[in-house]
Amino acid sequence: MSAPGDGVTNGHTNAQLFARSCEVIPGGVNSSIRAFKAVGGTPYLVARAEGPYVWDVEGTRYIDLVQSYGAIILGHAHPDITAAISSAAALGTSYGAPTPGEMLLAEQIRERVPSCERVRLMNSGTEATSTAVRLSRGFTGRDRLVIFHGNFHGATDALLAAGGSGVATLGLPGTAGVPASAVANTLVVPYNEVPRLDDQVAAVFVEPVAANMGVVAPAPGFLAGLRAECDRVGALLVFDEVITGFRLQRGGAQAKYLVRADITTFGKVIGGGLPIGAVGGRRDVMETLTPLGKVFHAGTLAGNPLATAAGRAVLHHLSDDAYATLARRATRLAGLLGDACSAAGLSASFPVVGTLVGMYFGDGPNPTNFEQAKTTDERVYAAFFHAMLREGVALAPGAYEALFVGLGHTDDVLDAIGVAASAAALATVATLAA
Repeated sequence: MSAPGDGVTNGHTNAQLFARSCEVIPGGVNSSIRAFKAVGGTPYLVARAEGPYVWDVEGTRYIDLVQSYGAIILGHAHPDITAAISSAAALGTSYGAPTPGEMLLAEQIRERVPSCERVRLMNSGTEATSTAVRLSRGFTGRDRLVIFHGNFHGATDALLAAGGSGVATLGLPGTAGVPASAVANTLVVPYNEVPRLDDQVAAVFVEPVAANMGVVAPAPGFLAGLRAECDRVGALLVFDEVITGFRLQRGGAQAKYLVRADITTFGKVIGGGLPIGAVGGRRDVMETLTPLGKVFHAGTLAGNPLATAAGRAVLHHLSDDAYATLARRATRLAGLLGDACSAAGLSASFPVVGTLVGMYFGDGPNPTNFEQAKTTDERVYAAFFHAMLREGVALAPGAYEALFVGLGHTDDVLDAIGVAASAAALATVATLAA
């Protein structure tokens, strides 16, 4: 089966098509974290996917633990998702007008996350966090933001001061192109420590589970402490649940840790693999957005009918039983990887938070903040990454990403990952010793 589109993949290698991509796309990728800069080598180009698998343009099949960086949770090309998208597309792909579908998705989000009394849909997680920045400043009349070292909130200028994920992978403290004025009112503090705020702070942005530095759990009392400190000075607490929202459990991190945010950002899972983002929150805060208030937000494709149809179909499947299955599989995956590395004499740990699995290559305990997370051995990870790829398992090409297990990863698939990991761990040790 060729890639949709044009047959261009027939008879071509990954290297040939990637070189061609580099002639028209900067670095050959449309998202920097897809590049292999941190691990070396040439990316594989995906031709198709189904369930827990992706196939590259050469026909090689991989068990996929990237899962579109968490956006895919039921498995690739799930029949109910593809049917929902096809049905919606047959009625038109975009209208520039309100639809019942966007209302229904917003209702589903509010039902699962009660703090989201009002929900505004948009096109990406980055747009959601950018909107949350503007909204928090507009509502409070304050400028200062507090973020945590190693948390990643997308490509939003004011929040790129010290991000995890791709920023960490590329070894950048931020990015060129962001003027000093854009981050002049952004204060970066250590994760898992409650900062002392003042009355100049508009909002505290936090990943309730830090999933962009290898998966780091919040310390006991950390999130509740943020809630109390924000209340003390009248600042807003913003949970970035682009990853944890509807992946961690039915109500996301807020349900797991019983801490209510003022604003929540979403993405990934709520689009079923299509581009989407959302901001939800308190009614009085959300109604500061136009057309009711003075904080501007608009988007031609916001609430896109294909994305909202896919999102509703995904959430329909995500029951408490589904999350229990995902959590069990995440724990088993971490155990298989840990056992494989231990047997090979490779120092590694795979922390689990709910349905999320992290990776840390080193002798120390599981990290609790970014300074500790950055001690992971990226050279070891690069060797393990390529060894797993040769064994038919695809990980993200960066040492600070989460591993995403989905409902497509059955016990048989997990068994296969365990066999692959045993061989890959031994190969990694041999590579490092050479």
